[in-house]
Amino acid sequence: MRQDHLITATQLSRADIEAVLDRAAEIDADPGAVADRYREAVLALCFFEPSTRTKMSFETAIKRLGGATTDMGTVESSSVKKGESLADTVRVVEGYADALVLRHPSEGAAKMAAEFVDVPVINAGDGAGQHPSQTLLDLYTIRENVGLDDLSIGIMGDLKYGRTVHSLAEALTNFDVRQHFISPESLKLPRGVRFDLHNSGAQLREHTDLEEVLPELDVLYVTRIQRERFPDETEYEQIAGEYQIDDDTLELADDDLAVMHPLPRVDEIDPAVDALSQATYFEQAHNGVPVRMALLDFLLSEGEL
Repeated sequence: MRQDHLITATQLSRADIEAVLDRAAEIDADPGAVADRYREAVLALCFFEPSTRTKMSFETAIKRLGGATTDMGTVESSSVKKGESLADTVRVVEGYADALVLRHPSEGAAKMAAEFVDVPVINAGDGAGQHPSQTLLDLYTIRENVGLDDLSIGIMGDLKYGRTVHSLAEALTNFDVRQHFISPESLKLPRGVRFDLHNSGAQLREHTDLEEVLPELDVLYVTRIQRERFPDETEYEQIAGEYQIDDDTLELADDDLAVMHPLPRVDEIDPAVDALSQATYFEQAHNGVPVRMALLDFLLSEGEL
């Protein structure tokens, strides 16, 4: 499927994913080969929610391609504070930029925004929905460490509200992967996501206990219990800290296990794990730059992915 926007991981075929990852690997090996390729390009950053890695890596990516950014700033400092609609905001911003990166608290916001503009829209997170560019850098990290076929991958933590989880799980159905979902009962995968995964032929199992599956995993993808997604603070307090990784936990794991995390972390991975060979989450964050450079290269040069 050829796309001129990146809204959801379900758009991406295996061929699409491999094309982006291959381009990212080329850029990673020789960043200078694409320097100044987009000297006249401007990337609009429209973030209605806080961001560190996604926003800064997109900004770094376009600058390393020779382009520039224009930034909406915070909601409080923009016309959104005055009541401007998302449709009007993106219509205005379209006139200033060649592509638009949008993060918004409402699920479906990026899809709606794409209907109002002709420049490429990249979904940088829409509530508890999707985060497809994060998925691409996750897949790149997995491929660089353990490959992308004949794998067992555990995804642990907030599976209900975690948009990185939903995107990654759907993209992994393009590969020969056994997916294990580990969470408390109250944070299990949403029924709709499970339904879509089953329809896509996913090999999946659900667990409440990490220890029963950890020894067979090639990748453990840990996620934060997201306080901001909980409608009930009491429910958050009951669950927070229930699923944590430390040195002792990983004694049950294979030495070649790749421990990943989309970050930010709170207390779900002990800082002592950072020194272990299994820790790949900072490498994962750094991979956001070449992967997003590759994504922008496709969208800006070819007008499609």
